Amino acid sequence: MHRRDVVQVLTSCPAAAADDIAVALVAERLAACVQRIDGVRSTYRWQGAVESAVESLLLIKTCADRVDALQARLVVLHPYALPELLTMPVGGSAEYLGFVREATSAG
Repeated sequence: MHRRDVVQVLTSCPAAAADDIAVALVAERLAACVQRIDGVRSTYRWQGAVESAVESLLLIKTCADRVDALQARLVVLHPYALPELLTMPVGGSAEYLGFVREATSAG
């Protein structure tokens, strides 16, 4: 993966934290866009027990070279002890991918 390749990062969080996380990531140029899907029901094993929670899913568009900084910031912003962070390469229109690259550049 090239450093300026566009990726999508997924994280889930409590609805109360979603807007603050999204705004901070975009304002700090760690993300070009964050989409929020509310009402996602997650079922997972945590500390030996099966848990379930209703969360917001954040779809974060950024570049591969920003993922490490995004992850470091997410750990600070996120209320969970172990925030989900899944990164997937994406393709798309050249114009949109250019927008993501520009929006996440150092400025």
